[in-house]
Amino acid sequence: MNTTKQNFGGNWTEQKLICVAKYLQAYTTIMNNQQFNFAYIDAFAGTGYRYITLDEDPHETLFPELNNQDVVKFRQGSARNALEVQPEFKKYILIENDVERFKELEKLKEEFPEKNIECVHTDANQYFLEKCDKNVSWANHRALVFLDPFGMQIEWNTIELIAKTKAIDLWLLFPIGTVNRLLKKNGEIRQSIREKLNLFFGDDSWYEIFYKLATKNSLFGEMEKWEKIGNIFSEIEQYFIERLQKSFSGVAANPLSLRNSKNVPLYLLCFAAGNPRGAQTAVKIAQEILLKQLREVSNFFDDFLQS
Repeated sequence: MNTTKQNFGGNWTEQKLICVAKYLQAYTTIMNNQQFNFAYIDAFAGTGYRYITLDEDPHETLFPELNNQDVVKFRQGSARNALEVQPEFKKYILIENDVERFKELEKLKEEFPEKNIECVHTDANQYFLEKCDKNVSWANHRALVFLDPFGMQIEWNTIELIAKTKAIDLWLLFPIGTVNRLLKKNGEIRQSIREKLNLFFGDDSWYEIFYKLATKNSLFGEMEKWEKIGNIFSEIEQYFIERLQKSFSGVAANPLSLRNSKNVPLYLLCFAAGNPRGAQTAVKIAQEILLKQLREVSNFFDDFLQS
């Protein structure tokens, strides 16, 4: 596995948006020369903006609650970035389940009246369950989907449904930090958390990947107990990328590791291509974008440390 790492912390939210925006431009340039109806689908569109407040670490929080007294920065989110990409998409589908955020999101239709924008107030899993149903034809349609959840809201079944369309390219923010926190060192995971992880990964095979049986000495002699493996972040990454590879036609081998200011992995920015005929080109473009982003971050900090 060749993870692209942002080793110095920094504004990881900015890094993911830069990568996706670059791919959007390449995607629309290619698709405008073809005869498909193609859309951008943002499954967690929020308000269209993201906020940074005085009392938060801007590297840690995405879409915090807005406090008018604390706001110091007001930046574009993924939906707004997509609306400004040229060439443009035929359609923009912006999904948000939170009532207040959805109200703000709908204002984008007034701001961009010339764009074909559909705002959908629903759960992302439910939306794809309906749109990626086997009875729905994607023959004349293509889409670029951005899954940017706050945690583990996306179920594996949803990812598989997207892959089965053979018509969707996917950028996915995988919450590797959250997954790691749920994996207790002693292997004793309560049933509700196990079920959550099973839904997230699709089955329970993750347990025997992330844990191993170890022999421990006790008052009653030697006992076997499950314990969390040492190189856990690498194992989680490899496991998830391999699952993507089994479902999609192509997967970027170098997901971008987005880390906080303490250099702890928070997310992996992953890419997968659905259509077999264009997967090789799509993956090549995505991998180059991820690698270039790594170089830009590394060069910035090299210059900073030498100054």
